[in-house]
Amino acid sequence: MSTLLIQSLLEIIIGIFTLFAGGEFFVQGAASLSLILGIPQLVIGLTVVSLGTSAPELFVSIGSFLRGSDAIAVGNIVGSNIFNVLVVLGSSALVMPLKVESRLVRRDVPLLLAVSTAVWGMASSGSFSWQSGFALLIALGINTIWEIRTAREEPQGIQDAEPEVKFNSYSKKWIRAFGKIIAGILILGFGSNLLISGAKSLAGAYGWSEAVIGLTIVSAGTSIPELITSLVASLRGKTDLAIGNVIGSSLLNQLLVLGSCAFFSGSKGLAVEEVLIQRDIPIMILSVLACMPIFWTKGIISRSEGAILLFLYVLYLSDQIIPYTIPTFHDELRTIAIFLILPVLLLLVSFKAYHYWHKLT
Repeated sequence: MSTLLIQSLLEIIIGIFTLFAGGEFFVQGAASLSLILGIPQLVIGLTVVSLGTSAPELFVSIGSFLRGSDAIAVGNIVGSNIFNVLVVLGSSALVMPLKVESRLVRRDVPLLLAVSTAVWGMASSGSFSWQSGFALLIALGINTIWEIRTAREEPQGIQDAEPEVKFNSYSKKWIRAFGKIIAGILILGFGSNLLISGAKSLAGAYGWSEAVIGLTIVSAGTSIPELITSLVASLRGKTDLAIGNVIGSSLLNQLLVLGSCAFFSGSKGLAVEEVLIQRDIPIMILSVLACMPIFWTKGIISRSEGAILLFLYVLYLSDQIIPYTIPTFHDELRTIAIFLILPVLLLLVSFKAYHYWHKLT
């Protein structure tokens, strides 16, 4: 193993752990400050805590954009959303079958599908303009207001679905709250620089596309907070939180992270590689579509369905990596996936949805 590979992997691993630590500091500091300002706990859960799990994606994508790596910035967002739906949701269902009853899911899944489709349309020209970024940020503001207003109409259900933020007796001190926020931002900035540096070195040394690095290693690394949050929620029986965390984070990745990068790109725009437009963004949309029959049955995401979601991610990951490792097998794998594996999985999901609705009639 070469020295460059070891150095790149160390930077990536340390960067991922640093991002997680920075996100924790940022959430606790921002939540403490929110309580000092008199913001209700419910609003904190719907805004600050959700932002905390998406902070690594935000810092990494903006850092990549500022360093001229648009492919890593966009690839990280798209890859994180695919990871959230297939891996985070699938892993949570393996830990404990997830009951799909929350208003968060019924409302946010169609919204996520609509936003993802709109993002695909915006990217079709080959770049995200600053106007597209501004539109996404406006949509974020509208969605946040709508989220808070509708949450107040169903306070009990939402409180059960949101994480509990615990504070000690010192949490009302301004200095302590600001200190945690500043420390979190600094740590997030340091961790994102390490992760980006390691990813770029790895891509340059082994001829991997920066988009592929963003879609795989970087996106998986920045999605660790979502994975841990949902797994812990599943273990504690808070299945609404496990699902809501996935959907909420995926929305923030597109509305906040992508919107910010595109808006600050100015007149040059945020470049999008052709492969992302033709393959990966459609896969991001399809991953949401694959879950919708499960959600709409208002039943349970079983362990077997969680295993299917994880298997789909393994298939996706293989399609990303095999061209660089076993190029002669790539065409055969894609043929098997398209004409055998995916049709069988589609039939299984369709049968489950039909069986459920048939029982209702």
